[in-house]
Amino acid sequence: MRVLDLDYSSIFLENQVIIAMEMDLSTILFLAIFGFVAAFIDSTVGGGGLISLPALLGLGIPPYMALGTNKLAGTISSATSSVTFIRSGKFDKKLMLILFPVSLIGAYFGAKVVLFVPQELLKVLVIVMMALIFVYTLFNKRFGQDSNFKGLTRFSLGLGIPLTFVIGFYDGFFGPGTGSFFVFLMVLLFGYDFVIAAGNGRILNLASNIAALTVFIIEGKVIFLTGLVMGVAMLLGASLGARVAIKTGVRFVRPLFLIVSIALISKMVYELVVMP
Repeated sequence: MRVLDLDYSSIFLENQVIIAMEMDLSTILFLAIFGFVAAFIDSTVGGGGLISLPALLGLGIPPYMALGTNKLAGTISSATSSVTFIRSGKFDKKLMLILFPVSLIGAYFGAKVVLFVPQELLKVLVIVMMALIFVYTLFNKRFGQDSNFKGLTRFSLGLGIPLTFVIGFYDGFFGPGTGSFFVFLMVLLFGYDFVIAAGNGRILNLASNIAALTVFIIEGKVIFLTGLVMGVAMLLGASLGARVAIKTGVRFVRPLFLIVSIALISKMVYELVVMP
């Protein structure tokens, strides 16, 4: 299998040169528009990958290269929005010091595994989980509206640490919806409102992006020019999205969370049923 990977990498390297040479103005605009929108959404409730990853695949980039390139752009996005939330104080420093390395380690192992394991079964599981989250949030009107955080407890950390590892692993392994899972975890388990949860979620997502990107770079699965072009647009979208979320608060983040969740579910069901 390693020999096949090496042969495949040489093909990818050739594709990287071709893509870099053929990046005309229309391609740059395409990457910029989809990157900006994806980052704007991702910086608030997560789920931007459901926009940016298909955009990269639409350019004809092979799947694993698209995953790696998307991680490069996504890391720029999550770093930008994380800085915005940190500067505004909309995060929990103590909790992030505990969970940041957990997310980092989880994503590292997830990215190592994804290069060898099919993703079909995981897609079904993610659809079910996202559907449950959507239904719970939709019918629980006060969910995430107010902060019910009462401090870190043995129970919340005892459950939060392994769940953060699992979500980080998932981000390295597959990705779409990671930010939404982190936000949901922050609200349901720790009791933060949606804005603080979004800040914590972006920081944890930054950790998982860094780890996964490191693995993809080592494995030669990143097209740097394409990722950087999309990343610059994501930088702007993430900065604006985080500022809007902080300024408008829960009344903006909660409905956007529901919209992104149903969009992600619909997209994954479509891919599973129509595009097997």
